[in-house]
Amino acid sequence: MTTASGTPRRAPAGAAVLREDVTEAIRAAVFEELAAVGFARMSIEGIARRAGVGKTAVYRRWKSKLSLVLDLVGALAAEGLPAPSTGSLYGDVRALLEVAAHALRHPVASQVIPDLLVEAARQPEIAGAVKTALLDGRQGVVAQVVREAVERGELPPEADPDRALDLVVGPLYWRLVVVRGDLPQGYLDDLARSAVAALTARP
Repeated sequence: MTTASGTPRRAPAGAAVLREDVTEAIRAAVFEELAAVGFARMSIEGIARRAGVGKTAVYRRWKSKLSLVLDLVGALAAEGLPAPSTGSLYGDVRALLEVAAHALRHPVASQVIPDLLVEAARQPEIAGAVKTALLDGRQGVVAQVVREAVERGELPPEADPDRALDLVVGPLYWRLVVVRGDLPQGYLDDLARSAVAALTARP
């Protein structure tokens, strides 16, 4: 690009600084650092060293290691969105479980999410950020699934999306992240049927 006088116009400095290849190198370094030392011992210095960049390159993109990890975990949690719309409550719940299982079996999720929850318990000031990264997106998706099920007459109008989220994702989180067990063949089908039965049970 040139100016009106024909002089080449210099690209904005920020365009050169925030190169995508550098950003991806930093993200890859975060995964490696988390696997090696965990969240508590992870440092911006260690990330920069693994990525082959200076600390400034990291800080220009993220203000802290927490914001960096939350950004990555939030992106992972968003995989598979928007909400499924299969035409049935069972189909939607089963699709949600498939997406959640994929995310929770990811190495980042299995290693980082427990660490983040521990940090949130120790430092209340970061609890909101952790909740936003891990829960808010899922809550919106489940709320839409519940709303559509109500419109189809599969759930009563008073159906609680938060309870639905607990019933759908809670057991899966326990098995994959806390117990770290495998998922036998047909497990997600059975869990979807159990969650739908609990949601549709009449008092």
